[in-house]
Amino acid sequence: MGHAAAGLDDLTAFLARLTALLLRSSGEGAYSIERAVGTSAQAFGGQASVVLVPEAAVLSITAADGRMRTVCVHGFPEVFRLDQAAALKPFLADVKTGQLGVAEAIRRLARIEAAPPPYPWWLKFLGVLLFSLGFAPLVQPTWYEITTTAVLGAITAALVVAAVHAPRLSKILPLMVSAVVSVVTIEVFTGDPAHGGPVLLMLPALFYFVPGDFLSASTTELAVGLITTGAIRLVYSIFLLVQLYLGVLMGIFVTGTPLNALFDTAAKADLPKWALILGGIAFTAGTVLAFAIPHRFFWTLLVLVYATVGVQSLFTKLIRETGGTFVAAVVLAAAANLLDRNPAFPPRLILILPGFFTLTVGSLGLRGLTTLAGGYVIEGFQDLQKLITIVTAIAIGLVVGMALTHARTTTRPTSPHAPSMSQRPP
Repeated sequence: MGHAAAGLDDLTAFLARLTALLLRSSGEGAYSIERAVGTSAQAFGGQASVVLVPEAAVLSITAADGRMRTVCVHGFPEVFRLDQAAALKPFLADVKTGQLGVAEAIRRLARIEAAPPPYPWWLKFLGVLLFSLGFAPLVQPTWYEITTTAVLGAITAALVVAAVHAPRLSKILPLMVSAVVSVVTIEVFTGDPAHGGPVLLMLPALFYFVPGDFLSASTTELAVGLITTGAIRLVYSIFLLVQLYLGVLMGIFVTGTPLNALFDTAAKADLPKWALILGGIAFTAGTVLAFAIPHRFFWTLLVLVYATVGVQSLFTKLIRETGGTFVAAVVLAAAANLLDRNPAFPPRLILILPGFFTLTVGSLGLRGLTTLAGGYVIEGFQDLQKLITIVTAIAIGLVVGMALTHARTTTRPTSPHAPSMSQRPP
């Protein structure tokens, strides 16, 4: 059943609130925000055009009666409350089909914003720990790596939970966590070089903060023409990596350890195959709990994680690491795009996230910086070169996968007095 066109005040209030929530959920890229806002405006008889940067948007809104208004909206991008992103998908579907009046839409949106996190603090703690433990075999498939990560991951999880109740900590949390993890690793776990380099032992516990998602999102935005958004997000990703890098160096200086201890040699693998399979389960469960994803999506995400790792492993043997990562990104993006069309599945952001994390691109940046600091110039630049190559391969792969499965849609023509919506790739 259709509803009367919304007035300018109500339409502006609704679109501003929606845009802010979409910005806060844009850790994987902002390329879908303009389409969602434009479609929602049309559902209430209006039009909207959007100028985006990662943490803000300028909305030009035109109501059905021709009156116009411009507003600026702010929302810092993150991926830590994906329950809200999940709730937005059916909500936007109801708005698009005309099932909601603007007053009811504003009320429902307010409920989504005000909803408490779906899991208590102790499950978030468990989630960050499982996230680290599940990732550990992808760094070094050794029992020592698992044991080390159990301790370091618990330290990280405790600090993450503490920061929820002390918001000021969140501004320096990556730096603080990496410094604490660095000190504990050096003092407790780095006695034998056969166990691998210290940064390889630290990485799983720091992976919660490694901005691999932001790095690939920024490159994807550049690839689809969102130059300003992509460039700003790329700078922010580098800033986060530098925070982690400085934290590791602080641990080195505090403990009086020479910089040449930051070697990047991996230990000999000793994990059985079944442990690697269990690692995928732990990683997916950890992602669900750590990032507040509704638990009903666990099995779908687990399949995508195994599919991504399987495709990457298979094609790495055939066409090397860059080619294997590219194909895995294409398959992941295509599968997420197709599943996203079904209302029963989560939005594309959630579908892509766990599988994407397994591609481990962000860890290469931290490894490269710390290896350079240790004086291993060739190995450090090799890691940084690989970072640039792999992050580009992932971004282009995601764009290709989305383009291959993009469903053509027809849009309502804009009214003569309304600013036209610029068209973006999906």
